[in-house]
Amino acid sequence: MSKADDLFIMMCRSVLNEGSSSEGQRVRARWEDGSPAHTMKQFGIINRYDLAEEFPLLTLRPTNLAAAVDELLWIWQKKSNNIRDLSSHIWDSWADESGSIGKAYGYQLGLRHTYPEGEFDQVDRVLHDLAHAPWSRRMVVNMYNHADLHEMHLYPCAHSVTFNVVGKKLNAILNQRSQDVLVANNWNVAQYAILIHMLAQVSSLEAGVLLHVIADAHIYDRHIPLVCDLIAREPFPAPRLWINPERRCFYDFAVEDFRVEGYRHHEQIRNIPVAV
Repeated sequence: MSKADDLFIMMCRSVLNEGSSSEGQRVRARWEDGSPAHTMKQFGIINRYDLAEEFPLLTLRPTNLAAAVDELLWIWQKKSNNIRDLSSHIWDSWADESGSIGKAYGYQLGLRHTYPEGEFDQVDRVLHDLAHAPWSRRMVVNMYNHADLHEMHLYPCAHSVTFNVVGKKLNAILNQRSQDVLVANNWNVAQYAILIHMLAQVSSLEAGVLLHVIADAHIYDRHIPLVCDLIAREPFPAPRLWINPERRCFYDFAVEDFRVEGYRHHEQIRNIPVAV
């Protein structure tokens, strides 16, 4: 059975059974009807995914891999902060009339900095180091720029990544300050697993471990019955990931270059309310 499902089930049980409720406290997020969106939360969740073993896509319900990859490319490849460059509508609530989400996510990755080796943005710096100094312990990407936070329509949730090569395997730590477990968990896991595979392929490396660190893992009050139903399902075996082997440049990848094979999953959960 899928190990990603097992980790998800254990995480949800831990949050619900051992977490803390925000009831009685002031909360920022609101439901569409204006009522406060309270949570059960747990601090410091750490999940480890061995990408050499399986591709960590939930089978408890389907994950739209094409949409997840599209958003990943929007941030990491296009380095865009405008939803008009994105195929889905997941960022519509945070965009202004011009489509911008402010100086967030892709905007930060595209900022160029001068190094002794030349001028790079953050993504190109990682690509340069993977090609020329894979032993480096300095491959860190950070989107949480305090100088620009006041100009971001949403502070970055998945805010930094540390890359590290061991032998021929590329590993990464994804740091996330906050996560809506039901809505975003497997979406983020699938995205950053894909990112590791992409960077490994163009750097003649193999995908290794994704370590996902979540500071505030929370389940919203109106999501609790949905999560309880979800984790009662029996997982299927993990699917296999196919990546176009002809892609040797990071900026040549397209959504169509990724697909999953043998993906058995349970039905989708419909009408999940989203707190904003």
